[in-house]
Amino acid sequence: MEITQIHQKIQEIRSQKTMLDFDLAELYEVETRILNQSIKRNIDLFPTDFMFQHTPKEYEMMLSQIVMTSPQKRPKSSPPLAFTEYSVTMFSNVLRSKKARLTSIAIVRAFIVLNGNILSNSKIIEQVKSLEQKYDKQFDDIFEVINYLLKKDSLEKQTKERSKIGYKTNEK
Repeated sequence: MEITQIHQKIQEIRSQKTMLDFDLAELYEVETRILNQSIKRNIDLFPTDFMFQHTPKEYEMMLSQIVMTSPQKRPKSSPPLAFTEYSVTMFSNVLRSKKARLTSIAIVRAFIVLNGNILSNSKIIEQVKSLEQKYDKQFDDIFEVINYLLKKDSLEKQTKERSKIGYKTNEK
């Protein structure tokens, strides 16, 4: 199973990286109803910080934005379950198959890679901000010099054009 295939199924919902029940069922090669039934039988393995159900409004919004599943397969009255990265390891305990263990390992690796990318992106953002702060001052100095040079020409022109005061000679 390819990590990119798994990455495509990871979504951010309620500020958490999650996977939906039908996507997980596809990866584990079981029907969604069987996956959900297994979860209900082992609900103690899935506390609220591991799993939550979409609200009907969230589900409606998701359906309008993503062509993911036809309403015939899942009625709007039954929003999907969303599973955080912590719950993925529980599926191998619930489904109890070699395929489930291997799939759980692949999904955990995908989350690890994704989290690593997020950390490296945040480091890059911090470095860019640091460079901006460091070089903004230098650019301010450069802009000040450019403005001075632009004003210098106009100041010299004004100086030559103004009428002179003081002792005047006939020399020009």
